[in-house]
Amino acid sequence: MIIPLWVSYLVRGYAWKTILGSEGVLNGFLQYLHLIKEPVSFFLYSPFAVVLMLTHIYTPFVFLTTLRSLETYSTQPRRGFARPWSISARHVFRVILPLSLPGLLAGATFAFVLSLGDFLAPILVGGPSSIMIANIVQSLFGTAYDWPLGAAISVCILLLTVSLLFLAERLEKRWSFS
Repeated sequence: MIIPLWVSYLVRGYAWKTILGSEGVLNGFLQYLHLIKEPVSFFLYSPFAVVLMLTHIYTPFVFLTTLRSLETYSTQPRRGFARPWSISARHVFRVILPLSLPGLLAGATFAFVLSLGDFLAPILVGGPSSIMIANIVQSLFGTAYDWPLGAAISVCILLLTVSLLFLAERLEKRWSFS
């Protein structure tokens, strides 16, 4: 899970362009399996590609925070759960999931805040039709020279982020078991 963090963001973005492109790995594989006759152009320059790239980039952050919260769970055998293979769905939903909620919340908040400022993913794999809020702010400050509107949107994003972080902190304190 940590290895994707070692690779540059741009390298990962261009890797997704290579995988999802019309002459890319995915289309070649589907043609090899005779599932499609000609390359599908839907994969690249679509909202699907943006969501896929953002998921690939920010999943390690969610995974690591969730793993950290689960490390507090003791591995000592519990009454009724003496063997690891005897863990039931009831155990997962009543014990493991509540223990992992603070980590899941922290990871989801972390990924959301990071993706809120991401403007390269829509440019690299989303094409001109994919727009995220960071792209709007970047274009307002860059090409449109509408600094007052860009500043107003930036302040709104800042207020949204701070309120989300405050809410996440309150929920994490409520759900933590320590």
